Amino acid sequence: MFSAIGPTEILIIVLVLLLLFGGKELPKVIKSILRGWRDLQRTTHSIRSEINQIIEDDDLKG
Repeated sequence: MFSAIGPTEILIIVLVLLLLFGGKELPKVIKSILRGWRDLQRTTHSIRSEINQIIEDDDLKG
């Protein structure tokens, strides 16, 4: 989904954020967004690992 975002789209997003939050708040907003993104990636990885482990355990039993 997000792999298709190019430099133009990123620039537009940054400009919209700049207009919404201003220059002083923008670094805080970006830092917060990136922190949330990392947490989402960690959680997704954890869930995938658990699912894969369940599948492997089931394959060993059956």
